[in-house]
Amino acid sequence: MSKTGYTTAFTVNQSPQEVFDAIANVRAWWDGDIEGRTDRLGAVFTYRYKDFHRSTHKITEFAPGKKVVWHTTDASINFVKDRTEWNGTDIVFEITQKGDQTELRFTHVGLVPTIECYGGCSEAWDSYIANRLRGLIANGEGRRDNEA
Repeated sequence: MSKTGYTTAFTVNQSPQEVFDAIANVRAWWDGDIEGRTDRLGAVFTYRYKDFHRSTHKITEFAPGKKVVWHTTDASINFVKDRTEWNGTDIVFEITQKGDQTELRFTHVGLVPTIECYGGCSEAWDSYIANRLRGLIANGEGRRDNEA
C-alpha cells in the first residue's frame, strides 16, 4: 500500500503523553458505538455509526507519547459504491514535541482523492481530529453526548 493519504496536523500546549492518552480514549472523541479495547497494542475494536459506517481496527503500533496506528481489517461504508474502501488502510497518529508544544500529525494512509469516500471521509476526519480530539486534548471537551 502507498504511504499517501489524507493528512492533517495541529499543535497544543499539552505534553506528548497527554496527547497520546487522549487518542487512546477513542470513545471520548469519535461518535458512534465502539466495542473492544482502544488502549493497548494488539487490541481489536469495532466502530459503528448508525447504518452508515462499520469498521474493525487492530492497534498495530502503540508507542506511549509517540505514535498510534490502527490497521483497518474490515469495513463497510454504506454511502459509496465500494463499501470496502477502508479495508487495508492505516490510521496513523504521530506525536512530536515541538519546543514547548506538541504536534499531532494524523494520516489516514490509503484515503486518497481517487476513492469515492475521500470527500466525505476527509471532512469527517477534519471534524473529529481538528475539533473533537483537539478539544479533548486542550480542554477536556471532545465528543458531546447530544451529538452522538
